[in-house]
Formats: sequence, structure tokens, C-alpha cells
Amino acid sequence: MKNNKWLVVLIMMLVAALAATGCGGKDGDSETIKVGVNYELSGDVAAYGTTAKDAILLAFDEINEAGGVLGKKIEAVVLDNKSDATEALSVATKLVTQEKVVAHLGPATTGATLNTIPVITEYKVPLITNSATHPDITVDPQTNKTREFVFRTCFIDPPQAIVGAEFAVKELGVKKVAVYYDNTNDYSKGLYKVFKEHVTALGGEVVAEEGYVESDLEFRPTLTKFKQSGAELIYIPGYYEKVAKIVSQARELGIDVPFLGADGWDSPDLVEVAGPEALNNTYFTNHYSPQDPSEKVQNFVNAYKERYGSIPASFSATAYDAAYLLADAIKRAGSTDTEAITKALAETKDFDGITGRFSFDEQHNPVKEISIIEMVDGEQTLKTKIAPK
Repeated sequence: MKNNKWLVVLIMMLVAALAATGCGGKDGDSETIKVGVNYELSGDVAAYGTTAKDAILLAFDEINEAGGVLGKKIEAVVLDNKSDATEALSVATKLVTQEKVVAHLGPATTGATLNTIPVITEYKVPLITNSATHPDITVDPQTNKTREFVFRTCFIDPPQAIVGAEFAVKELGVKKVAVYYDNTNDYSKGLYKVFKEHVTALGGEVVAEEGYVESDLEFRPTLTKFKQSGAELIYIPGYYEKVAKIVSQARELGIDVPFLGADGWDSPDLVEVAGPEALNNTYFTNHYSPQDPSEKVQNFVNAYKERYGSIPASFSATAYDAAYLLADAIKRAGSTDTEAITKALAETKDFDGITGRFSFDEQHNPVKEISIIEMVDGEQTLKTKIAPK
């Protein structure tokens, strides 16, 4: 009995030791540094996830070719969340508990990212999203406290809505606007609210507004109301697949006023569905422009184009920044311990990325300029850059 008692104690000690090493990547003897890549590679917003994943793999290959980090190669563990928020949580759980990743990149959308936060927080593994822009991503709305392990390389929604409103009123000179937003999407509703408030504060007027739902395909009745309202601009804070159909149907109705949107517009599929001509006289706020003459930007654009045969979208740029930012944080931490990496991320100052030089504020959001993109014959052109006030 006495021997059995000590045997039980020994087993319990072994179980405790295994549990202590099972909460994500800690310092160890692994030959690689495993990083989880949890993105929408199929489903409704696969264009976002695929372009982000491609940019991350490009960045990791460049980093590994230059010697890696802390003498080790970065190993990307890529899984598809299928554009489904529930699946995103399952993927995150697998990456953290089974793959033992030291950090988690993605998902792309707000809903999917919010779903992953409980497991990320429980296992103390840092997450960087490159495109989830809702304020709640990095700040818990219940406590108003910054989420310790969550970061992003994209700007948040309120600044781009404010910059969009200022551009509409001050640069385009419009006073009467209509807003067409996705009533089922937090991203879209948040942008709509801030844009409306700021347009009004600038002396403009929202003369018409209406929400659509994800299943809608026919937008002409609402667009006809907008036309009759005398709106001089239509703001659509939505994702590219709906925006393309709305703009196309509007042009068919003879609506020639400018359209304005946000970073959710940025996808090659926007032009493919709407057509180049329909998109003339449209603008959207974005994280960068591939036409930016910066040598750093052009080197990235050329490398991405050579590898994938296409011009990198804004979410490619923010994902590329996320990959390099993570490598930089691991190097500064001098460790693959997840909490050390998290601390290094929070202390980021003047990181020189493709989307600009930025530091993190207290809520883990990057402070940087916002680009205004104009669509000209199907091509994105950099109209201007505006710093949020």
C-alpha cells in the first residue's frame, strides 16, 4: 500500500508536469517556432483569408531565408476556418492545445476573431489579427479593459469612418448623404453609426439610410429611394461581395453620384463582379496603396506579385506586417514563451511596416495614417492619406 501510494503521487506529478507544458508554446527544445495561421480559406470571405495567408507565408519564408528568429525557423501551421465563426474557435483550440503554437495569426473577420478570444485568453497565447477592425476585438465591452493577449495591425473602425466623413464633406464637398449598411454585421453597423455622427457634426445631413441582410440580392428598390432623396453620395460600409452588386445595380438605375466605403471593399472580386466602369467615382478608406512610391512598399508588392501573380490587397499588407511584427516581438522577447512574446508586442514602438510606421496604443491598436483609395477604370489609385484626429 505504501509503495502504491508513492506510485499515485508520482503519476500525479507527471500529469501536472504535462499539463504545465500543454498550454501553448513555451520555451523548449523544438527545432522550429510554430505559429498558428487561422484564416477563412473557403466560404463567403475566402478572398480575405487567402490573401492574408499568402502574405504571411511569404513573410515567414523571407524571415527563414534570412536566418529565422532566435536561431530557429518559423513553422506556419495553416488551418481553414471556412468563414465560419464556430469553426474559427475549433481551429484556434486545435492550434493552441494540440499544435502548441507560440502565437496565433487571424482570423480575418470580426465575428470569427471574437469567437477565438476565450481560448486565446485561457491559454495565454498572443493573437494578432490583420483585418478585424471592430473596437471590441482588443477591448472587452463589459469591463472596458484591454484584452491582454489580443493585438491587430489594422486600424479600428471609428477612425476610418471619421476620415471617410471628413473626406466626403471637405474633399468631395457633399452635404447630403445616404447610408446603406449590413444590418446583420457588427463591422458595418459600427462604421455606419460613427460615419453618420461625424457627417452631421461637420454640417452634413444623412437624408436616407437603410439596412440590408446577408441574403439580399436585390437592392434596386432601396437605391431608387436614395436617388429620390437627393443624396449626393452613398456610403456603403460593407464587404466587397455585396458592395459590388449594390454599385452595379445603382449604375444600372442611372445613379452617378460617388460611392464611399471602407476597407471591406478591398478585393479583386469587387472589380470582377461590379465591372471597372461602374466603380469609377468610388472611394474607400484603406490600410495602404500598392501605388505608394515607398521603396519598402514596392519591394513587398513586387515580391508578392512574383510569387502569386497578383497585386497584394490591403489585407495582404496588414498580414505581412503581422508576420514581421510577430518575428520582431519574439526577437525582442528573446524567448518563445507566450507571455514574454505578449509583453514584447504590447511594448511595440515605431515598427516600420508596409502599412506605415506605427506603435501600439494602450488598447493594442496601431496608430497610423489612413489611405483614401479611388477606383479608376478598375484600378486602385492612392487619392490621399489622412491622419485620424
